[in-house]
Amino acid sequence: MTLFKMIKAGFLILLGSVLFACASGDSPSGTQAEVQEVQTQLLGDMPLPQGAKIVGGESIIIGRGDQWVGRAVINALQGATDVYAFFQSEYPKAGWTTVSAVKAKTSILVFTKGDRTATVEVSEGSFSGPKTIIVITSSPKNANVISPTKR
Repeated sequence: MTLFKMIKAGFLILLGSVLFACASGDSPSGTQAEVQEVQTQLLGDMPLPQGAKIVGGESIIIGRGDQWVGRAVINALQGATDVYAFFQSEYPKAGWTTVSAVKAKTSILVFTKGDRTATVEVSEGSFSGPKTIIVITSSPKNANVISPTKR
């Protein structure tokens, strides 16, 4: 094989890898029902708007189901106002108590359920990206946080 053919083959492999990475993304894939099942296994009793998908590369989910902690970044198909209304309506139906709700450019809702707290941030997406970006942070309600001491 000549040097030119080796360079050409390397370029084609690199191009194919880049295109595959762009096409595959890092959101769950499959039918809507399959995606919903995976997201329910990860987030448990935290419903998401129809068609919303977790962005795996930007999320940190430790554990699963009703006891997960961390940060889930989610892309939604609906506008920010509709997503905000969804959380205000659906989380109480799932047993979550609204602690605080602020509607703004970046809206923030805080919910509690049992020994857990969930903070939901809702903001408009970019022109070419998802309509709305949701960030859900889940943690134990009374986590022992120790402040650093001065020395």
